[in-house]
This record gives sequence, C-alpha cells and structure tokens, in this order.
Amino acid sequence: MKLKCLALLLILIATSCATKKEILYLQDANENNQREINFQYTTIQPNDILKIDVETLVPEAAKPYNKSGAGKIQQSSLELIQLEGYLVSNEGVINFPILGNINVAGLTVNQAEEALKNQLISGGHLVDPSVNIRIVNAKVTILGEVNAPGTYNFTEQNITLLQALGYAGDLTINGKREDIIMTRDIGGVKVITHIDLTNTEFMNSEFFYIKPNDTIIVNPNNPRVKSAGYIGNIGTLLGVTSILLSSIILITR
Repeated sequence: MKLKCLALLLILIATSCATKKEILYLQDANENNQREINFQYTTIQPNDILKIDVETLVPEAAKPYNKSGAGKIQQSSLELIQLEGYLVSNEGVINFPILGNINVAGLTVNQAEEALKNQLISGGHLVDPSVNIRIVNAKVTILGEVNAPGTYNFTEQNITLLQALGYAGDLTINGKREDIIMTRDIGGVKVITHIDLTNTEFMNSEFFYIKPNDTIIVNPNNPRVKSAGYIGNIGTLLGVTSILLSSIILITR
C-alpha cells in the first residue's frame, strides 16, 4: 500500500511539470541569428476603415478632400477616428469627396496612396499633393493560454506574431509554444496554420506578420491538459500531496 501511494504521488508530480523544451522560445536562435526581413504588406479589404489625409503646399486647396478630423489622430479617440474614416464596401470601394467611388480592395496602403495621388493630379484637382492612408480598425484576436486573452486593435502597418502575443501579456507557463494555431481569411477562404515558437523557422513564414482579423489560439500544453481532470492548480497539488503523506504515515504506524 505504501509503495502504491508513493508511486501515485510521483506520477502526479511528474505530470504537472513542464519541461524546459516546452517553455523556451526560439531555441535555435544561435544558429539562425541573422535573417533578412521580408515584410508582408497588408492589403486593403472590404470593411476596412481608412483614415485618409491629403495635404498640399496651399492647405486651403486640400480642405475639400479632407474630413474634419484629418491630421488629428493624436488628439482624437480611435473610435472617433473610425467614425470619420472611409469604410471600404463589400465591393472594395470607398466614396471619396469630389472624386467619387474609388476601388482600393487588394491594394497595399502605399499603392492606394499612389493611386489616389495620381487621380488628384491627372484630374487637375491639386498640384503635387501628399496623400497619407492608414487602416484604423485593424484588429487581432488572441485566445487560450495567454495572460490577457481578447481582441486588440493596432494601427501600425506591420506587427509581428510575437508583438501580438505581447499585447495579450505573453503565453502562460501552460501555453503550448510548439503548436500555435492561426486562422486568416485569404481571398474569401479561411486558412489555418500551425506555428512552432520554439523554432525560428516561422519567421520566414507569411504568418510571421499579422494581418487584420487574424485569430491566434494558444492551446494548453500536455501537463496542463493532464492536470485539468484531477489537479487544477499548484494549491490543489499540495493539498493532495499532504493528504497522501498523512495517509502513508497513518498506515505505516
């Protein structure tokens, strides 16, 4: 009986522990510490909200092509900026002042800036205008074994998977680092991929950079799954251990 109790205790302790190999990120970083950065530029999609600012050497000339909140992103809330932005329709079109409908779907932000600038010049509207476009409703959803799961907005043109996980407070000790699940809409098709954060190879993937509306799912690792049924946390483990030791002492007296 004593041996059985000891064996059970050892099994409980062993199954509640995560190994170093399961926890550390980028374990081959020393062998792959110089990589060329391949930016994956975000393309504009239906339901994106665009903040568009048009400027010229004569500010008054550009006023008809700007909404009231132009140039005030640092002074306004993100919600207000979104309300004043241009919503991309399901057909990929925005309704721009004076120019009318402009198709922007599938273009990168830089390409859309150049296209709008060319229309303003070729149509004789402005001389040498400057056009700045930003997607202001980009978001990523992060679920599972992270410290702060939720949906996070970002206005940067490029953020990485690691930055996105940083928004969620990083993985918990129970997160399965070698099998992060990402879902992404590509051309109307839902694509699912698996990423190993313990290996630097994912930095060469198109999924290294986050796209708007990506979803990241961090599943629990094996020790977490095994303990979920009978040991929920370290406090419970200590309680079970105490009971087993007390039982062994009583039995062997």
